[in-house]
Amino acid sequence: MTTGPTFEADLVSETHNLPGDPAGRSAQPGAKAIAGRSPWQIAWRRLRRDKVALTGGVVVVLLTLLAVFSRLIEHIFGLDPNTPHNNEYQPGNVLDPNTGLPLKSWGGISSAHPLGVEPGAGLGRDVLARIIEGAWVSLLVAAAATVLSVLIGVLMGVIAGYYGGWIDAVISRTMDIFLAFPLLLFAIAISAPLQTAKKVFWVFTGTSSGIAVLVFIIGFFNWPYMGRIIRGQTLSLREREFVAAARSLGARGPYILFKELLPNLVGPVLVYSTLLIPTNILFEAALDFLNVGIKEPQASWGGMLANSVTFYRQDPIYMLVPGAAIFITVLAFNLLGDGLRDALDPKSGR
Repeated sequence: MTTGPTFEADLVSETHNLPGDPAGRSAQPGAKAIAGRSPWQIAWRRLRRDKVALTGGVVVVLLTLLAVFSRLIEHIFGLDPNTPHNNEYQPGNVLDPNTGLPLKSWGGISSAHPLGVEPGAGLGRDVLARIIEGAWVSLLVAAAATVLSVLIGVLMGVIAGYYGGWIDAVISRTMDIFLAFPLLLFAIAISAPLQTAKKVFWVFTGTSSGIAVLVFIIGFFNWPYMGRIIRGQTLSLREREFVAAARSLGARGPYILFKELLPNLVGPVLVYSTLLIPTNILFEAALDFLNVGIKEPQASWGGMLANSVTFYRQDPIYMLVPGAAIFITVLAFNLLGDGLRDALDPKSGR
């Protein structure tokens, strides 16, 4: 008795005779299989197509390297951000002893001082050196404050979103109280006495004390912004199937929080952290401008803007240089953050 072809034989025959593939190349042993991509690979592929975001990322990397190696760069090129020049007509002087303004036009720009010199009696410090020195201050304060905000905000947000009930009510009302503070006025009020203390948090002194105060003020009072975002994301994730499966297997709250929910919040945390850094840079510069942040002689971009107020009519270059440094840094982080948000959003059309 003759038996008909088996089901497996039918499948092989159909595979070898797909429409448009008469030679059966799709079923050949050496054919290349379609490789799957992880969500992070898909996000990187989207980000690579966004030239604006990549440009912002390149600028962020260059600024970070400039901040990290600022002291080394100053040493190699002989730059000193705190060396003043005499106000007398002698060889190599850069300031007019009568007005305190640069002797050369365009803010004293020359081969020795590519971005000009700082005006003011007894000053004449190199602007490029102070911009490089101020870079690590701004980026360090902004990054450390962002880390503090993220740690507190993510922890509070994921706890409030997962447990709900009275825990959610207490944390949410605490966020509302923090958001109701006039943050700038409160920062001025708390920064002034802390800056005059001999030691801050029993450890920090000198310039490090000013940095510690700014990190605490900016980071501690900005965490509700991150907390509200993470709370909303957690409210959505806790109803997903993988959380229900973990509960059915006997997983407890802490395990679900740190093993199930937090890994799925890495994308939003990364995006909003990138967008929070430029906000913190502006906040730090504002406090320096109001003279309640980093103190002289330590260079800072906000402090340079404050010093330029007296000379902005006679020497506008000295005002434009630190302003441009802040503008470029904030713009680069915002462009990178927008690109990351689009790349990590599965509903994005990019």
